[in-house]
Amino acid sequence: MAEELSHAVGKRKSSVARVWLKSGTGQITINKKPIDVYMTRETDKLVVRQPLEHTDNVDRFDINVTVRGGGISGQAGAIKHGISRALIIVNPELRALLKKQRMLTRDARVKERKKYGQPGARAHFQYSKR
Repeated sequence: MAEELSHAVGKRKSSVARVWLKSGTGQITINKKPIDVYMTRETDKLVVRQPLEHTDNVDRFDINVTVRGGGISGQAGAIKHGISRALIIVNPELRALLKKQRMLTRDARVKERKKYGQPGARAHFQYSKR
């Protein structure tokens, strides 16, 4: 079994991804399933692979991910964040490149809570004067 190079945690919305990087051939495993089985949308797969493509490390590492919480899109963002952080542990010189692409910043946007007396977070019931 390949030697573990780095471990990092990525977050997005309510998803938390734990990412392990090992030297290998570029296989990505999410919750013990290949990425093509776990993620059906092509855009989510592209999001996960973004940090690897920007740093030219597509076929250099095997990535094992455990992700919980949220939906598939939020999980993809969390995995992207985790891979970016793990790559910096392996090679600190990549920090400037990943930071410029905004892959190290946790995307803090979450769904706004619904307020009482309203149908949604910002929406209001129609006002009736009479």
